[in-house]
Amino acid sequence: MHIVDSQVHIWGADTPDRPWPPGRTNQAQKPYPIDKEALLFQMDLAGVSRVVIVPPSWEGDRNDLALDAARTFPDRFAVMGRVPLERPESRGLVAGWKRQPGMLGMRFTFHTDLMRPWLTDGTADWLWTEAEKHGVPLMVLVPGSLDALDRIAERHPGVRLTIDHVGLNRLQKGPDVFEDLPRVCALAKRPNVAVKASGMPSLSSEPYPFRDLHEPIKRLVDAYGPKRVFWGTDLTRMPCTYYECIHLFTDHLPWLKGEDLEWVMGRGVSDWLGWPLPK
Repeated sequence: MHIVDSQVHIWGADTPDRPWPPGRTNQAQKPYPIDKEALLFQMDLAGVSRVVIVPPSWEGDRNDLALDAARTFPDRFAVMGRVPLERPESRGLVAGWKRQPGMLGMRFTFHTDLMRPWLTDGTADWLWTEAEKHGVPLMVLVPGSLDALDRIAERHPGVRLTIDHVGLNRLQKGPDVFEDLPRVCALAKRPNVAVKASGMPSLSSEPYPFRDLHEPIKRLVDAYGPKRVFWGTDLTRMPCTYYECIHLFTDHLPWLKGEDLEWVMGRGVSDWLGWPLPK
């Protein structure tokens, strides 16, 4: 079985030409790089075949490190890149976006007071039209804005939308964090919407094997089907090991097995993003 992680970040060290933003480090804890070689080492230890790299939002809209990883190891890495959504000149980048080696699509975050209104005030309207026109898949972080995403998915049925991190508030933990899960599951009625079951251990109030996550995962898979639920980690902020992120799904969900498990653990996201797995 090919295991494909639907979201991992890499980043460089804190340097004058690539400074970390204020608040991410202090004198007692210096910043450290997460580079392609370090990620490959962890993937090989855990048995992960591939990773979709998502450049971290705090680096602005730089895709260079992620694309370098994809060019160097094209069988192991691909990228969902970023552009500055609020800048008019970004619109012209969409048509040729996937011509960049290793680039699968785009990812946007709408989880802050600055960016959340862009879903409804017209700022992002060009994105859905251009992505639909040019066949560019999108990943979106939209906690608290699921109704807006529903309207977008309805108006633009030709654009593939993937909801990041189960569509929930990552700052909460179970059981309160799952209050919006019915809204997330309701979006499964849109065939152009999929969901990343990524970063889920960080939502749990329990130790491994995170038993308070088992029922929500089943609700997701029941709603979307195994072909539209994508396992992933967001590894750099997980409170557990790569092994535990994987084996939560492969060993502790007895109802998820066989071909369904293969879809959730990697076939689904590879197919959805147009990154075919080797036969």
